[in-house]
Amino acid sequence: MTLSDYTNHKYPQERGPMAAKKQYPLRVDPELWKAVEKWASDELRSVNGQMEFIIRESLKRSGRLPHPPKDEKK
Repeated sequence: MTLSDYTNHKYPQERGPMAAKKQYPLRVDPELWKAVEKWASDELRSVNGQMEFIIRESLKRSGRLPHPPKDEKK
């Protein structure tokens, strides 16, 4: 498998560990941040990974997460 196998994908959830990610500065209430840190720790994730998880799950529940075309699903 080559680096391009990981990075030349349209859908971030299917990218490998070398995938580029959009950076965005986020200002969060300190109590909210503490709760996310605790949750991340409980699930053995980084805070960034936990934030991605929360956002992705919210998008799935609302029906707003883009889905890859059927022929690209694994």
